[in-house]
Amino acid sequence: MDKVAQQADGRQLTTLEIGQILECLPHRYPFLMIDRIVKIDRDESAVGIKNVTYNEPIFQGHFPGKPVFPGVLIIEAMAQTAGAIVIAHDSANGGSKSIVLMLTIDKAKFRKPAGPGDTIEFHIRKIHRRRTVGRYEARAMVDGQLIAEAEVGAMIVPGE
Repeated sequence: MDKVAQQADGRQLTTLEIGQILECLPHRYPFLMIDRIVKIDRDESAVGIKNVTYNEPIFQGHFPGKPVFPGVLIIEAMAQTAGAIVIAHDSANGGSKSIVLMLTIDKAKFRKPAGPGDTIEFHIRKIHRRRTVGRYEARAMVDGQLIAEAEVGAMIVPGE
């Protein structure tokens, strides 16, 4: 039976703020794609949050005059959300410091663009996980509308 990820004070971990995300993931600006993670249920599910702003460097070239947040970065944000909850869960349950590497992207579909002013929610649900390999269903939503979806496979490898 899985233990519930808990904070140092014994409370169940339900949210990761930016400082905690930075402890879980090796990504840094400008490649960290998530600002916060909420509704965490162990390593089973969570919702990652990305606040898209006009002054992000990607909009200088994608596309001038009509900024569109790239689909490949939406997929990356999905993977970062899944990776952060896995690392937070494993660390809270006595696991050693690890990193998560993306292995596969399947069934990716892009339905609508996102741009400046949008808040993208990355709804992640574990399909299965064996020791060091996991698979996650991910859906990106803006204002309750599905904008992208994919299945992401990942491998957990020892860190420093």
